[in-house]
Amino acid sequence: MIHKTALIDSKAKLHRTVSVGPYSVIGANVEIGKNTEVQSHVSIVGNTKIGNNNKIYPFASIGNDPQDLKFQGEDTKLEIGNNNKIREYVTINPGTNGGGGITKIGNNCLFMVSAHIAHDCFVADNVILANNVPLGGHAHIEDNVIIGGNSAVQQFTRVGRSAMIGGMCGVVRDIIPYGIAHGNRSILQGINLIGLRRKNIPNQDIMILSNAYKEIFKNKNLTDNLNNLSNEFRKHELVREVVSFIEKDKKRPICTPF
Repeated sequence: MIHKTALIDSKAKLHRTVSVGPYSVIGANVEIGKNTEVQSHVSIVGNTKIGNNNKIYPFASIGNDPQDLKFQGEDTKLEIGNNNKIREYVTINPGTNGGGGITKIGNNCLFMVSAHIAHDCFVADNVILANNVPLGGHAHIEDNVIIGGNSAVQQFTRVGRSAMIGGMCGVVRDIIPYGIAHGNRSILQGINLIGLRRKNIPNQDIMILSNAYKEIFKNKNLTDNLNNLSNEFRKHELVREVVSFIEKDKKRPICTPF
C-alpha cells in the first residue's frame, strides 16, 4: 500500500508489493524489491537499489549525498540486499568516485537507531550495528560482526568475520576474524568464544584457534610470530583465515592485545 501523502517519483521502480508510509519521499533513480516496507517519513534518493523483504523505519535517510567534501554530485551508487532492518534515524550514503563509486550492504543485517554507514563502505551479511554506531568511509565489515552501542569505526578500518566489538569503543585498528575487542580505544581481548559457539563451531576447532591466537599475539612482533607459526596451525581453516586477514594489504594497523 502506498500512502496518499507519500511522494514517489514517477521514474522510481517499486515492486507492486512494496508499502510506503505517510510523508516518505522516494527519488527517481530508486529501485525497491518485493515485500519491502518503507514506513513514515523516510527519505530514499540517489542511485539506490534495495532488495526484498527489508523493513525501513521512520526518519531513516538512505542514498543522500556522502559526507565527503570532495564529492561533487558524481554518479555513484548504493546497494542494499535482502531481509535487513533499518531502524529510526539511520543514515546510509552512496559511494564516491575516489572510493570505487559504491556503498554495498548485504543481507539479514540490523542497523539500530542512529547508526551511520558512510560512503564506500562494504557491510556483509548478518551484521549488527547497535545504537549510535557510525562507520567511517571505506570501512569493511565482514559477515556476522556485532558492534556495540556508541562505538565508532574509523575510516578504512576492517573488521573480520564473526568479530565482536564492545560498546563505547573507538575502533582505530583492524579487528581480526573471530576477535573480541573493547576499551576506550580498541584493544584485542581474545577470541569471540560466544560468537563461535553460536555458529556451532566444534570445540576442537575453537581450541585450535585459541591456541593459535596465543602464538600469533605472544608478543608485539607479529611478523616474527606469524613466520614462526607451525604448519599444523596454518593448515587449519579458521587459523588460515586470521593469518590471511593480518597479512593482507591494509590501511590500518592490526588491533592487538598490547
